[in-house]
Amino acid sequence: MAVPYRPPVKRSVTIAGHPTSISLEPLFWDALEEAAARLALPVNALVARIDVERMEVDDPPNLTSAIRQWLWRER
Repeated sequence: MAVPYRPPVKRSVTIAGHPTSISLEPLFWDALEEAAARLALPVNALVARIDVERMEVDDPPNLTSAIRQWLWRER
């Protein structure tokens, strides 16, 4: 079955009380929502957790890249 390619969708999230926008393809938004549900976390809390993890590395990627990598690792 072919997966339709769709452009990124921008959504607002709040991290540590600060609003930011993230652009992810719908496939990644779906995966992020599923991961958050599996972990019993709101999406904002999961994104905040990923943000903390990414900032712990020497050369952190941007948040969108970190989310995609986290989702790939967690699959």
